[in-house]
Amino acid sequence: MICVRRECFRSLCSSRNSINQILSRNPCQNYSPYSKMYSNYTPSALDFPCYLHQINNTSNPKKLSTQIQIGSNSYKYTRLSFYYSYSSGAFRSFKKRARKRLKANAKPCLNEAQFHQAISELLPRFSAGELCEVLNLQEDPTVCLEIFNWASQQPRFRHDVSTYHIIIKKLGTAKLYQEMDDVVNQLLSEPNIGSEALYTTIIYFLTEARKLTRAAIIFKHMRSCSNLDCRPSIRTYNLLFAAFLSRRSDSYINHMYMATIRCLFKQMVNDGIEPDVFSLNSMIEGYVLSLHVNDALRIFHQMGVVYNCLPNSHSYDYLIHGLCAQGRTNNARKLCNEMKGKRFVLSSKSYNSLVNALALCGEVDEAVNYLWEMTEKQRSADFITYQTVLDQICRQGRMQDAMSLLKELQEKDLLDGHTYQKLLSLLEQEFGKLNNQNQFRH
Repeated sequence: MICVRRECFRSLCSSRNSINQILSRNPCQNYSPYSKMYSNYTPSALDFPCYLHQINNTSNPKKLSTQIQIGSNSYKYTRLSFYYSYSSGAFRSFKKRARKRLKANAKPCLNEAQFHQAISELLPRFSAGELCEVLNLQEDPTVCLEIFNWASQQPRFRHDVSTYHIIIKKLGTAKLYQEMDDVVNQLLSEPNIGSEALYTTIIYFLTEARKLTRAAIIFKHMRSCSNLDCRPSIRTYNLLFAAFLSRRSDSYINHMYMATIRCLFKQMVNDGIEPDVFSLNSMIEGYVLSLHVNDALRIFHQMGVVYNCLPNSHSYDYLIHGLCAQGRTNNARKLCNEMKGKRFVLSSKSYNSLVNALALCGEVDEAVNYLWEMTEKQRSADFITYQTVLDQICRQGRMQDAMSLLKELQEKDLLDGHTYQKLLSLLEQEFGKLNNQNQFRH
């Protein structure tokens, strides 16, 4: 007869971080005679947090095994954690997140001596300019914040734009975003204090902290201000464009953000703010990242016609990369030739995109020509580009041409020994069987 306690599994699964306790716990301690009673019971692996194996002798159990007697039979079980299959990676990830939270919630200690020394330098009836001089001399942001709060409580003193500006820059640079947000709330409660530069600085640090909703609130506050000096400028819009385009790896997120960027751009134009080349390039980049290349081409062709700024090398780079991603190599080469006519040089990313696209479309000779061109322009090709070109040459049955190109790249010191051997091994794995006798080695 054996007794099984109902709360066994509940106690084992109650805490994700009790891995060591689970591994060091004797499973027999989890059972007591206060629950179901089983007679003539044969244990199984489903009833215990362990694997049971019947033994016929009384040999010494292993280090992690324990022998128990149930009726006339003898059993040996091995302790096993339910979280063993994923505990190592998940637990490390949890500890990393916990350390990050502790670091974010940890409040820096105030240097009392430095604080008292700083306020002793101020006159009894100091001005905002004198307070700015003291704040500028302080390197510790916590001391600056304490001085700022102390000055707020002094009679006959009111903060102005300059004091708010410097404390927000100090806190934002130190990434004390919660403290900075408290100061911003204090600023927003005073309707007569503010400027475009101050609000733009706030938006900059909020976007750095990825608090885009809070940045949008500040932006709406700027647009609703009766003071025209607080209205958004081209710098404000460009900061928001850059913030919404910072998640470049996920096309779905870029597609969702592109609607917001499009609305911001329309607001900017409707408010009479002339877009600059950065704003228009942001629109082009946003359309390319969200896979709307035709809309990006529309903005590109409006530059110099509708808008008073001409495209630069970044404008061409974004478009060439987007066109190559869709396999539109003819349009990409046309823009590349136009770019060369203006004496612009493609970036490494654009060259790699163009070479890869041409190779995948079967134009391997043209891809090799652009590969040599980018080396002459001192642009570096990545491993994927070399692999794609060599792979496509081999797929056309030109094994010797692929090997000649690979050796030539090594002779010109464009490939180191490790990269050469890796590319050679990949070619042998893919096409070595077609060549029967290791033709790649000769």
